Amino acid sequence: MTRSWFRGNKLFLADLALIVFGVLASFILRLNLEQFFLDYLPAFFWMLLLALLIKPWVYRWFGLYQRVWSYASIEEMKLIIRAVTAASVLVAAVIYALYFFRIFSPFALSLPVFDWLLSLAAVGGLRFGLRLLAENRKALEQASGLGLRKVLVVGAGDAGALVVREMQKNPRLGLVPIGYLDDDAEKQGQRIHGFPVLGKLDELSQVAAAQHADEIVMAIPSAPGSVLRKVAEASHRAGLPFRTMPGIYELIGGKVSVNRLREVDITDLLRRKPAQIDRQSVGNSVRGKCILVTGAGGSIASELCRQVGRWEPRQLILLGHGENSVFEILVELNSELPGLDVQPVIADIRDQKRVAVVLQKYKPDVIFHTAAHKHVPLMEANIPEAVTNNILGTRNVVQAATQAGVPRLIMISTDKAVQPASIMGATKRIAEWLVLDSAAHSQKAYSVVRFGNVLGSRGSVVPLFKQQIALGGPVTITHPDMERYFMTIPEAVHLVLQTAAFEEAGQVYMLEMGEPVRILDLAQDLIRLSGLEPDEDIAIEFSGLRPGEKLSEKLKEEGADYQHTAHADIHRVIEMQRLSGEPLYDAVNQLEELAKASNSAEIIKFLGKLLPGAELGTTPLPDFKAIT
Repeated sequence: MTRSWFRGNKLFLADLALIVFGVLASFILRLNLEQFFLDYLPAFFWMLLLALLIKPWVYRWFGLYQRVWSYASIEEMKLIIRAVTAASVLVAAVIYALYFFRIFSPFALSLPVFDWLLSLAAVGGLRFGLRLLAENRKALEQASGLGLRKVLVVGAGDAGALVVREMQKNPRLGLVPIGYLDDDAEKQGQRIHGFPVLGKLDELSQVAAAQHADEIVMAIPSAPGSVLRKVAEASHRAGLPFRTMPGIYELIGGKVSVNRLREVDITDLLRRKPAQIDRQSVGNSVRGKCILVTGAGGSIASELCRQVGRWEPRQLILLGHGENSVFEILVELNSELPGLDVQPVIADIRDQKRVAVVLQKYKPDVIFHTAAHKHVPLMEANIPEAVTNNILGTRNVVQAATQAGVPRLIMISTDKAVQPASIMGATKRIAEWLVLDSAAHSQKAYSVVRFGNVLGSRGSVVPLFKQQIALGGPVTITHPDMERYFMTIPEAVHLVLQTAAFEEAGQVYMLEMGEPVRILDLAQDLIRLSGLEPDEDIAIEFSGLRPGEKLSEKLKEEGADYQHTAHADIHRVIEMQRLSGEPLYDAVNQLEELAKASNSAEIIKFLGKLLPGAELGTTPLPDFKAIT
């Protein structure tokens, strides 16, 4: 107890001196000196004694000796007011009681009021003086320090103010604010925490040059991707690294600090507006129904399970071959959606009998077929596996779905299935045909959804680039002119769910992917957004096209047409040429025999005959040391 009392012993001793000063000053201000010395000395000593006994105890009870006052804020000011007021009220109550019982006389009833005002000024002034001294010391450290980076903060709102305060409090971060940019006209020319609003976002280059800024920090957590891209590109033109704050959910409780600034995620910089979803139609297609997802442990499938689960299906079946990944999404769903009926099924879609038994048992209303081998170079070296999983597995799922009377099936396909240059793309194209053929014969709403690369999915380029940057480079790109279409995982899943609401049978849907993005531009953006410079801090190396890769991908065949649907971001692809019926299944049976014999060369030849325009097997097997 004694230790806690004297933890702030310096402040305690200072407060004792201030208490004496406050009581004495109250009498001097209220009375003339003759009155004081002739009539009021007894009252003075009684009030001084009470103040010395009561006030330190009250201050301690309110915690005034357990605070670090160099970080004092409005909350601490409120605490001081409460503590000083409580102490003065107690002193006043006792002194008034003593006076009315004639322990001493005379006494001016306004003296405790004077004492209260003087105590507020003294106690608050002492503690906020400590903060002022601390800030002056930090300012001197910043002024005299070498290598400090001057930061221009974009956003003069609460988040921007938090960032600037953190820089002021922590000079060891090596960052010093120079001002703000904000589009709010009312903030122009104002000062926040001592730093001016220097202009609007469009003036970033000019302001940064005039102020000799070393870095840009985006402090508008709710800013859309278009604004982020605008600021990022302006920062790049100015030759300055650019970082942005976390999302607004990380600001709750004042948790933001400069230490927690994250690098801009490339998903913030999609070169188009994010796709939207018609929630009512999707809800009607999922709510109260049994949904089965194949390949449920995959990155896209697991997000699909998360979103489906929120629409309150009657039951969600997680069918997958990899038990660990299925277990992970099962645990997550049970934790996040405890009321959801989730059933894990470990099964290989290549096992025809097992798939049939599962679908007969659960009789799902909707199947999302995502299970597939998708890694292009790996499938070039493992051709029979691509055939058995992507083609025969899809045949098994479609046939079992038809026999079980499943009314709706959506297969996830890829732009690599269009004029395929890879075994993966070719097998996915045959799988598309199987789904469309089954739709034509059963007149059920079986359909195919095509889209391009999904940012952040397993095996995609962005996580690989991030890993390479974290290791110091180099970042490896196959070709400087390679370009791809990109979507985010949630965006892709939203639109897949949207197609589940369509009633048409046998359709190929193409998602609106915007303009293709050069992989080189993507890599350079990621390097810069990591606070580094391409070819200076992180080298970029070109390894050459890998087997099965094309410089650019297409979402529909040459000459194919497309129609708009009820959703602006989904198009219906009209392709006239495809194999169907008995010739299709004869071809699949022949591919099955070739796969059983592991005859990769014949599989390549046969797929080439089935798919006019395909360019399969024209490159040597991949060098897997060059994959990363």
